[in-house]
Amino acid sequence: MADHTVRVKVFNRQGTLVGPFEMSKVVKTDAEWRQQLTPEQFSVARSKGTERPFCGTLLDNKQQGVYICICCALPLFASDAKFNSGTGWPSFFQPVAEENVATHADRTFGMTRVEILCARCDGHLGHVFKDGPRPTGDRHCVNSESLSFTAAEALATLAEPVADPQVSTPVFSSSPM
Repeated sequence: MADHTVRVKVFNRQGTLVGPFEMSKVVKTDAEWRQQLTPEQFSVARSKGTERPFCGTLLDNKQQGVYICICCALPLFASDAKFNSGTGWPSFFQPVAEENVATHADRTFGMTRVEILCARCDGHLGHVFKDGPRPTGDRHCVNSESLSFTAAEALATLAEPVADPQVSTPVFSSSPM
């Protein structure tokens, strides 16, 4: 029987990343996901597709904020970890919280890669490679169709009821704009 809970970090009402908290996984039928997502989002996030390079709407986004899962709104990547990899997909050197991104061996197309998934809903995000910049050396190559963006000043709108405002972890290493 599959595990139906996950430990992840979420935002509180102050817009601070807190946790980790044990939460239920988000599980829906394909019909429910199709009702929630656009056909392109479903193809990428639920059917493990890939958008064409240099076509994603979030590739050139330079705003401060957080990239969240298109399926369940879990915070996944902060803008201060984004970099231009030249590959044609949004790239990040680390997730906003290690707990929020799961990995899985992907042996499709005659090669072995490391697939990255949303830890709460198992939405396909992309792949992680070991050719990124410091400090991690990782390149999380992510499909724009798997993400939504929330600006830094609106992070409180992502608040989860379980969030405890007493325990906090800063999201950005730089000062606010």
